[in-house]
Amino acid sequence: MSENLLFNTALNRAMALCAGREICSYDINRKLISRGLKDDEASKILNILIQDKFIDDERYALAFVKDKFRNNKWGRIKIGSALKMKRIPEEMIRNAMESINDEEYNNLLKSILAKQKKTIKAKNQFDLKGKLLRHCLAKGFESHLVYDLLNETEE
Repeated sequence: MSENLLFNTALNRAMALCAGREICSYDINRKLISRGLKDDEASKILNILIQDKFIDDERYALAFVKDKFRNNKWGRIKIGSALKMKRIPEEMIRNAMESINDEEYNNLLKSILAKQKKTIKAKNQFDLKGKLLRHCLAKGFESHLVYDLLNETEE
């Protein structure tokens, strides 16, 4: 009886959590196991949540990409790495990444470079470029795009 009660309580909590925000199957599974459920019970709950559309990893990936790009101003590399850590399949990541507009992406990178350039104290142009490059790489932008923009602004 108490195991059935634990299962139902965990299912209701998971449904409430999924109804409040997008969450991936990996996160829910970790949460369920950390609450003391066995692997097979956690899998049953996960299957119920997926079947009832509380969890959809593809929908999660799209929302994650949109949020991290617009709000956190992350580049594709950092977003992709974060999704891989959440065990999202490679094809879903690729499809979600296609939702980023290339022009919007380049404009964001330009604005990050311009904003950061104002705050950096550098000894010379070479030092400045290095610091800007490291900043953009840490934000997850592709090095070739950053190089191109840094060389473009130099000319």
